[in-house]
Amino acid sequence: MSIAKAVISGTVYRNPEKRFTGNNIPVTSFTLNIDEKEQSLVRVVARGNLAETVENSVSKNDKIVAEGRLQISSFQSEDGSEKKVMEIDLSSFEVISSTSEARPQTEKAKSQDVVKFSEVESEDILIGEEEIPF
Repeated sequence: MSIAKAVISGTVYRNPEKRFTGNNIPVTSFTLNIDEKEQSLVRVVARGNLAETVENSVSKNDKIVAEGRLQISSFQSEDGSEKKVMEIDLSSFEVISSTSEARPQTEKAKSQDVVKFSEVESEDILIGEEEIPF
């Protein structure tokens, strides 16, 4: 297994699903499509208070930026072949645009406004796509 920090952006492919661990800690996961031209899916997992925030703030087709630990692990499938899974252990995220009509919005807040939810310190800032050097 390999671990690294990652910042990715994409479209939420499926609505978040919440479950609880044996210790009653909330865990919310969803799938993010990071390539508009072809389907490149990354699983995103949030734990604790961030899991609650994700469940209440993210829905299918929202465009978000996710930051966290990138974990790539492998497993053997039923047919015997080795499969690799890429997953982000979420530490913070931003909703870039929302498609949900059900989410309450104030007069000033519109779907294109950026809303940031984070469990990291205020000096940790997500950089925009235009600032990524590759």
